[in-house]
Amino acid sequence: MVVFPSIMLPMFLAVVDQTIVATALPAIAASTGQIERAPWVVVAYLIAATVAAPLYGRLGDSFGRRRLLLVALGIFIATSLLCAASPTIEVLTLARVLQGLGGGGLMTLSQALIGEAVPPRERARYQGWLAGVAVTANSFGPVAGGFLTEHFGWQSIFLINLPVSVVAIALALRLPARKVERVAWRSDPLGLMLFAVFVTTTLLSLEQVQRANFSALPLAAALLAGAGLSLVLLILQERRTPSPLIPLGLLKQPAIWRSDAMAACHGAALVSLITFLPVFLGVVRGASPSTMGLVLVPLTIGIGTGSLLTGRLMARTGYTTLFPSIGLGLAAVNLIVLAFFAAELSIPALGGMMLWNGACMGTVMAVVQVTVQSAAGPGRLGEAAASVQFSRSIGAGLGTAIIATLLFGWLALHNPDAMAVFTELVQRGRDAAAHVPAARLAAVQGDIRDAFRVVFLGIAGFTLGGLVLALTNPLRRI
Repeated sequence: MVVFPSIMLPMFLAVVDQTIVATALPAIAASTGQIERAPWVVVAYLIAATVAAPLYGRLGDSFGRRRLLLVALGIFIATSLLCAASPTIEVLTLARVLQGLGGGGLMTLSQALIGEAVPPRERARYQGWLAGVAVTANSFGPVAGGFLTEHFGWQSIFLINLPVSVVAIALALRLPARKVERVAWRSDPLGLMLFAVFVTTTLLSLEQVQRANFSALPLAAALLAGAGLSLVLLILQERRTPSPLIPLGLLKQPAIWRSDAMAACHGAALVSLITFLPVFLGVVRGASPSTMGLVLVPLTIGIGTGSLLTGRLMARTGYTTLFPSIGLGLAAVNLIVLAFFAAELSIPALGGMMLWNGACMGTVMAVVQVTVQSAAGPGRLGEAAASVQFSRSIGAGLGTAIIATLLFGWLALHNPDAMAVFTELVQRGRDAAAHVPAARLAAVQGDIRDAFRVVFLGIAGFTLGGLVLALTNPLRRI
């Protein structure tokens, strides 16, 4: 009760801010008039958290994880204020990048502190609780975001972080200072720069492709080439530096790289679903922000239940990848059904599907963390936890960008007028439908529904990728 609440609240804060803006995106787009850049308010945070994760992992191993947790909380508070005060979407995106630099530390250090305090077999139970906190926060974010945006404006979704962060600092100060063997610190600035360039250019290239405009293809190709070059240089740098930012030695182990890749697929599927399901409900079903968030409440309950149950079963049986092998397969089937019938299902039926989907997807994160930490050993817990976090973050960032590319690309290529109507519906919400001529709205509704069918099938594809990785992971029992 001393350690766990002190770790849980910072993790909750960091993960909530990945998704709390999901239901606020229409309001942000309406106030800035830039719907095409609205997803970058989500993606910018994910990019920064991805870049920060391995850095905090190394710093925590060298200087103490409790100390670095307090630093990350300070950054998070200051940048939350900056987000709330942002006058334009460009400034907000920059503020979200800075906020992600704090959030990435909160997520990585929370996971590493569990590994520091708990023996390996017992970690499964605690990681189950922590995974439940993380993925519940992922689903709670849109609910809170919808309520706060509707009643207090979108700026309130960042201001709410301030009192919660103060409580988190008070709890973190209660953490006992443990004597653990420290790893000598050697900086790797070139590795950090190349990693940031790789993540950023990859996501920017997807933004260009998302426009489905042939004039944007040369820039997209140049950005993609830059991403490929930076990845090659990053690998060469990490192989020769004595203190690599990216632990390639760990990633060579099949149990670790498959677990990290599974975390990436899980992050891509979960964050994409949480980001685009509210958009679907608002545009296709005419739901209010509060209703959008409430549909995700069963997902929250399901994920928390699945994570806690998986953690207890792992602690009791020692089995690991058995659980996501079953859960991800069932989740993929659920998403395929959603792709073809979401427009016809009632709101309670959608809630039931979200409950089942959440329970199935809740079988992943505790398994991934326990597997990676067990394979890495006690001396490299920070690097192991960071590898999972940056894999999940880069998967969530890339996954969200890929799904946005599929959505906007499908609309732009199949019916430019559908793209225009879609943009108007997102920016103006339910009131827009009354201003669009009925014949025009009817003509494009089918194309918009087809675009979201592609979205849900794309999310199912990420889930199937995670299933394959779970089935082929060699560390099946601890």
